[in-house]
Amino acid sequence: MAAKKSTAIKPTTVNLGGGISAVRALPKAKGKRPAVIILHERYGIDQHTKDLTVKLAQAGFVGLAPDLFHRFTGDRNAVLRGEQRVDLTDDGALADLNAAVAYLKKLPSVDPSRLGIIGVCQSGRQSLLLSANRNDIAGAVVLYGAIGGREWQGNELRPTPVEELVAKVSCPVLGAFGEADHIISVDDVVRFRNCFEKAKKSYHIRLYRAAPHGWLNDTMPGRYRKEAANDAWKLMMAFLKKCFTGGWDPNQIASIFECDYSSNYDFTKNVRME
Repeated sequence: MAAKKSTAIKPTTVNLGGGISAVRALPKAKGKRPAVIILHERYGIDQHTKDLTVKLAQAGFVGLAPDLFHRFTGDRNAVLRGEQRVDLTDDGALADLNAAVAYLKKLPSVDPSRLGIIGVCQSGRQSLLLSANRNDIAGAVVLYGAIGGREWQGNELRPTPVEELVAKVSCPVLGAFGEADHIISVDDVVRFRNCFEKAKKSYHIRLYRAAPHGWLNDTMPGRYRKEAANDAWKLMMAFLKKCFTGGWDPNQIASIFECDYSSNYDFTKNVRME
């Protein structure tokens, strides 16, 4: 979702320490603002990620996109083209995200009590990971990530199963998924919902009709779906604002599940869109 061309807000590259760079966008609003960590897809810090940091700033948030691939020493252009995959470890990602939180808390423009995170595609797991390991994250978003196939199971790089992460999250979670996703099935989405029900955690999950994997990304015309993208962005901003203003009562468990898919749904017919 490209940022509006009329805005004066521009993303800049900053150093978080420890060799971690990040893209940052500051809102025009004065005073201490909420901050949102926006995580990149499998392509690393690309134009789409930069656009999203600006859109967060336009919404009144400080947007920060840390480079979770900074340890990678291979061909970054191949990563941007989707020809090379970079695997993330939980230990490494958590260290990077903790550094991002520490950086934001020191910024004069940030209200340290109002921090959120959005994980997208490959980094969907990491938004759960951070909120499962800290108690100062107000809200977490998973955008068509974290729950596809083998992602449910632990492995050497990411030892904690998704269900255990959900049981440990310390904040409400928003999940947005698509019916036509070739990686994440409707059964995966329902299973994700059931994890929150079992753990008695607050959540809002929405499944978009006919939306393929990556439908928010308007730099990839084959997968972009304008209606779903616009609705999901509004949903994410409303969710985060609710988290930042105390709209989710910590003494109550709130559950919202919205699912729209065909009675003839067949996951095996879903294909990758470019």
